[in-house]
Amino acid sequence: MRAVADTADVLGEVPLWDAAAGTLTWIDIMKPGCHRFEPATGAVTSWTPPEKLGSWALRASGGMLTAGRGGLGLWEPEAGTFERLASPEADRPGNMLNDGRTDPRGRFVVGSMDKMLTGPNGRLWRVDPDRSVTLLQDADIWLPNSIAWSPDGRTFYLGDSRTKLIFAYDWDLDTGIPSNRRVFADTSAIPGEPDGSSVDAEGFLWNARFDGGCLARFAPDGRLDRIVPTPVSRPSHCTFGGPDLKTLFITTARFRLPPDRLAAEPMAGALLAAEVSVAGLPEPVWG
Repeated sequence: MRAVADTADVLGEVPLWDAAAGTLTWIDIMKPGCHRFEPATGAVTSWTPPEKLGSWALRASGGMLTAGRGGLGLWEPEAGTFERLASPEADRPGNMLNDGRTDPRGRFVVGSMDKMLTGPNGRLWRVDPDRSVTLLQDADIWLPNSIAWSPDGRTFYLGDSRTKLIFAYDWDLDTGIPSNRRVFADTSAIPGEPDGSSVDAEGFLWNARFDGGCLARFAPDGRLDRIVPTPVSRPSHCTFGGPDLKTLFITTARFRLPPDRLAAEPMAGALLAAEVSVAGLPEPVWG
């Protein structure tokens, strides 16, 4: 495992591989920041987003669909343009949008959370390509993370960092409606808490363990398959990229690490990469 971009992120998150461009883009949700890495040249380009972001999606027409503190937006980093799309949490000013991902049919799903974590007040939203926004789950979410889908798109995953549970739902590909929520994995016995995840081509879910110093790989039946140590204590998200989708990219965090911990973790805040034997899944684009 190696550092490929030393961006000193406060809290790096949501790395997504753009196969058409051959680039890996991710965000720093605290700084805030947005970075694009070109593996072919090693070049890193950075921008400052219009607001703090919780997650984002590749757009079929270019640019990014963003889920930020003010709601959903359409951002063109290179052009510097931003359009507010919707503010689904406007009726709950104590909430903010957090982790999100695009499903195999091009619909973005994003979870919200109570900023102060005073209760399970988060919700789950779906943003369709026609820009309509639909409420999928009202409450019973503390801190949404680990949003991903199985290779056939029929199982939807949603983790809750506060409860350390990762849930599975049946996902209707035609309607974009989840049902039959059940516990996929109780991760309370594994170091750290569940943060971002990605699913590989074999249907195994790779989960970054924030404060756990590792990634956990779960089989499709929820069984813990393996623990992969990381050189940092706060890996925050992971995704597959590269021409064969066999490079695992991992975002990391320096968030609130004391000086002695930072000195012991020189890669904290960097983008990490490791070659793995199994391929990931192509990243869907919104729209």
